[in-house]
Amino acid sequence: MFLTPFVSTQDHQFKFTREQASHFAKKVAGDFNPIHDEDNKRFCVPGDLLFAVLLQKEGISKKMRFDFSGMVNDGIALSVENKCDKESALVDEKGKEYLHMSREGEVSHNAAFIEHVVTNYVQFSGMNFPHIMVPLMEEQQMMINCQRPLVIYESMEVEFDRLDLTHPEVDFTGATFDVDGKRGIVTLNFAFKEDGAIVGKGVKRMVASGLKPYDQASVDDLVNRFNERKEMFLAQFAAAA
Repeated sequence: MFLTPFVSTQDHQFKFTREQASHFAKKVAGDFNPIHDEDNKRFCVPGDLLFAVLLQKEGISKKMRFDFSGMVNDGIALSVENKCDKESALVDEKGKEYLHMSREGEVSHNAAFIEHVVTNYVQFSGMNFPHIMVPLMEEQQMMINCQRPLVIYESMEVEFDRLDLTHPEVDFTGATFDVDGKRGIVTLNFAFKEDGAIVGKGVKRMVASGLKPYDQASVDDLVNRFNERKEMFLAQFAAAA
C-alpha cells in the first residue's frame, strides 16, 4: 500500500517515527510546516497522515466528517476503535482520542480510489501556506506569529455524490478567515471533479492562534524562510535519490 513507507504497523497497532511523518508531510502533501520537521521540539504527526491511515483502514463513505482532538507525537501507538457502524476513532493505548470520524451512506474499500482521493486531498491541503493563508491574512490585516507559526487542523467534511469514481481531483473553491481577537478560524472550501463534472464537495477548518496585526515584512520573511526550507529539502532528496 502507498502509505507503507510512512507508518510502522505491528498487530492491530501502528505508530510513526519522526522521519516517516516528516517525509509524508514534505514528499506527499508538500507541507513544509516547521512543526513537522524531525528536529522540532514541538513536533507532531501531520493530521493529513492520520486522516490517510484512517481512510485506508476504514474505507471512503459517501459522507464523512473528521474531528481532530489531539496532537500525535512520534512513537505513540494508535489503533482504530469502532464505536459503532457510523463512528470510528484513532485512539492510543490509554483510550485517548486523536481523530474521530463519523460517516453515512455506502462505503468503498477500493484501494486505488482511496489512494487517489487521499493523495489529491493532502496535496491540496498542503497548499495552505503560503498560497491560501497569506492572501487571507493580508485581507484581514491580521497574521500568525511569524516566529512561532501555529495553525492547527480542527475538522474536515467530505461528501461524494457517488462512489463509482476512479480519479476525482480536488478543486479549491474559496476560503475565509474569521478573526476574533488573537484567534481565527480558517475555512477552506473545495470540490471533487472527475472528467470536468463536480462529483463531491468538502470543507476544511483550521484554528490559527496568537494572531498579531499584519506586517508585510514579517510575512515576506516567513514566506522566504518557507521557500528556502522547501528548496533545501527537495535538493537533499534529489541528491539522495
